[in-house]
Amino acid sequence: MVLFSLLQRLFAIASLAVFAIAIWLLWSWYDADHVAETLGWAEPPDARLWWGAGLMAVSLFGRIPALMLLGMGETTALARRAGGVAIPGADGAILHVEMEGATNGPILLFTHGWGLSARIWAEARADLGARFGLVFWDLPGLGRSGRPTAGYSIEGFAEDLHAVIDSLPEDRPVILVGHSIGGMTVQAFCARHPELLNRRVAAIVLENTTHTNPLETMIFPRVFRPLQPVVELACKLDMILSPALWAMNWQAWLSGATHLAARLAAFGARPTREQLDRTARLITKNSPAVQARGVLAMLHWSVTDKLPRIDVPALVFVGGRDLITRDHAGEAIAAALPQARLVRVEAAGHMGPVEKAGFYNEQIGDFAEFVSLLRSRAPAVSRRSFLSPDADLAPPARPDAEPEDRNGPILGVGPSARPI
Repeated sequence: MVLFSLLQRLFAIASLAVFAIAIWLLWSWYDADHVAETLGWAEPPDARLWWGAGLMAVSLFGRIPALMLLGMGETTALARRAGGVAIPGADGAILHVEMEGATNGPILLFTHGWGLSARIWAEARADLGARFGLVFWDLPGLGRSGRPTAGYSIEGFAEDLHAVIDSLPEDRPVILVGHSIGGMTVQAFCARHPELLNRRVAAIVLENTTHTNPLETMIFPRVFRPLQPVVELACKLDMILSPALWAMNWQAWLSGATHLAARLAAFGARPTREQLDRTARLITKNSPAVQARGVLAMLHWSVTDKLPRIDVPALVFVGGRDLITRDHAGEAIAAALPQARLVRVEAAGHMGPVEKAGFYNEQIGDFAEFVSLLRSRAPAVSRRSFLSPDADLAPPARPDAEPEDRNGPILGVGPSARPI
């Protein structure tokens, strides 16, 4: 999430500047005699008090009006935690894993995006728990998972994912769901462990993710790609200045500056206030040093040449308004995977699984049921039907569905698909 990190930093600096001006105005009003004597001013008027008080209120309570303006007041699923267990990761981290939902049938294993945690999946918990087993985990260094001793890398995250899979019941098929860096982790796992595909791992779902260095697939790649050395230097500075940046980020969260950055960079449509605040809070809560190390890991990763060997049913989501991972990244993934179908959600930004959760989760549920039928060798169900552009595996669109739900059905990826 390089773009969001950039906007968050710029808005946090602006928020801190407002905070500093507020302190100066209040101090200059309070210490009127000293200021007047030192600077040769007349006694400061009360306007300094009111301006200082107003700017201080924005700095400490601006989050409230920001949420009112940037988000909708609709009721959504509230973020929560299920009972978790700790398992050892492959890279030395102690991983926090939560399991809930149905006690039989396939298990959906969710891997969140960078800077977030398993709390981001509130809507998936509410929509899918009655039909499937659900497993959520925090990536190393984020949420309740410990930091890895072997350093941060996408390959290391993939081996941690392997450890989570090994902790699950062996008699239940697993469908891997990954958003953003979670999707990168899923692809890396599949490339490293093809022997588990179509056996332990029944299918994969990739949400708003890329197959290579994210600077190549974000908005304005011709501008940002040459700036990679600058981005790497900024990440290294973040590691050094992490405590100060963490405090600055919390002040930006209080002022609503982080919410503005999240709304501009991460959401394509207007989210609910709870969704916006959840995203901003999780990114603020996690360590800037950890987030910087994860960004560095992404900048030196690619699985592009391995995609044709990831031979497992795959559902690939792209957002038409995604600035962090442009839609052509997901389209390239779907075209390269042997058994992929593409879902395009026009109004979705990078946080599509949150802001358009109803549609995403409906498609994932239909896909999981299809995979179950496929594994049971049910008559009239085949991989060919999944890959066919004319196949309609989902139920008819709801009359009240949004336009992108009705006009953006699951699409076949064309002749590059190879039915088995």
